[in-house]
Amino acid sequence: MPIHINLLAEAQAAEELRRRDPVKRAIFIAISLVAVFLVWSAAVAALQMEANASYTGVQTGIDARTNAYSHVMVDKRKLDLDMARLNALKKFQAARFLQGNLLNALQEATVDGVQLTGLHLEQTYFLAEGTENQTNDDRIILGRPSTVKERITLHLDARDFSANPGDQINKFVATIAKEPYFAAMLDKTNAIELTSPPSSPMSDNGKTYVTFSLECHFPEQTR
Repeated sequence: MPIHINLLAEAQAAEELRRRDPVKRAIFIAISLVAVFLVWSAAVAALQMEANASYTGVQTGIDARTNAYSHVMVDKRKLDLDMARLNALKKFQAARFLQGNLLNALQEATVDGVQLTGLHLEQTYFLAEGTENQTNDDRIILGRPSTVKERITLHLDARDFSANPGDQINKFVATIAKEPYFAAMLDKTNAIELTSPPSSPMSDNGKTYVTFSLECHFPEQTR
């Protein structure tokens, strides 16, 4: 029976022993893990750089929109103030007292034997101060605008030349009260008042008359 001799048996055994050496295996595994960690760290760093770039872009966009919003709010506050002033002017224009209409109405309110000798229109104004706008965080609390209370009183001086001076005074008051302009414009209570009793009889060119004065009250208006 032939005998086989493996001349490489010693080298093969040494190689097998080297392969099975736990220290070398641990070193190999450690090197592999370090390599994987380095690759993973590089990937994470790349993703982080990409995320930072995206965040910077988003933040830049937010800042730009924030600045634009601030400018818009400033412009809106200015617009609100201008609109409030414009509305106040329109209101004042629509409600202003027209003296031409008053004079025309007086021409229509006439009574035989009564002569209008004087007219005085008294317009008094009372100012109520307003409050400024206030800012609460991003919310604007509009203040109260200044207002003016208008009080108008019409003073009339007249003479009664009727056959019995003084008899036409009440009729003259009633005529004024019924005239369409005064009926619509005068206060609903105490619209026309006799300020004092008629004067003593006086004479002018042989005509006897008495003088009297009236006050016509218009309702108070807030402008």
